[in-house]
Formats: sequence, C-alpha cells, structure tokens
Amino acid sequence: MPLKDNHAASLDLYIALNRASQWINAHADRDIKQYGLNRTEFGVLELLHHKGPQPLQQIGGKVLMSSGNITYVIDKLEQKQLVRRNASTEDRRLIYAEITDQGKQFMSQAFPNHAEVIDTVLGALTPEEKATMSALLKKAGKFAQEEWSK
Repeated sequence: MPLKDNHAASLDLYIALNRASQWINAHADRDIKQYGLNRTEFGVLELLHHKGPQPLQQIGGKVLMSSGNITYVIDKLEQKQLVRRNASTEDRRLIYAEITDQGKQFMSQAFPNHAEVIDTVLGALTPEEKATMSALLKKAGKFAQEEWSK
C-alpha cells in the first residue's frame, strides 16, 4: 500500500473510531446519568465493586483519570454514601477507597442494566466481530502507548 493510501486509511480509521466512541459513550453516559452519577464516578464504583478496595494513588491509572481528580470523585461518592476511605493498617500514609454496602447494593442493580445498554448499542456486531475488534483495538492501544514512551 502506498504511503498516502496508508495515511488515508489511518485517518479514516481514526475518524470512525472517534465517532463510534462518541456515540457509544453518549449511550453509556445517558444510562449512568439516570443514577445521578457521571462516567468517572461510575467507573470508580465499578472498579471498587469488581476489584475490591484500592489505594487512592492507584485508582486514577485504573480508570484513566488524573490523580488530582481522585480526591474530588471519592469525596462525591462518600457524600452519596457509596464509598468510604480507610487507612491502611500497615502504612497509615496509604489510604484505600472501599465500596460501602449501599454502594454494593447499588452496583448489583445498576451494573447489569448498564452492561445491557452497552450490549444493545454494540448489537450491530457479532460476538466474533466484537472479539476481533477488541483484540485489534488493544493491539493498537498498546502500540500507541509504546510510541508515546519513545
């Protein structure tokens, strides 16, 4: 493939990927908004629900959020009684975020509905196409991450 054709294919893919992402996120955001949360809050709750207590310093990297916003998001989730902070018993400088019983109950109800929204919006793809697309996007993302580090 000539270089210009490869550039055009890359740009077409970039545009398609961004447009698809915007529409999929619009559906996800609309679903999350009905619970009085935003995408970041829901992402933190999902992480804590599925992975257990997490050090505040590590949450940002796991939900693709800057560390400066973690305190704000955890504060908001604490006000809603969905999350609590706990000091580590081994190192008092280390603070963990942990989902509360109320948060667990909320996620037990909200997450299956949210997963259904995502499944519905991706309904144009077969399970095989989803697996292929997921693998290809992970490959592209890993490569882009490695290129960033150069």
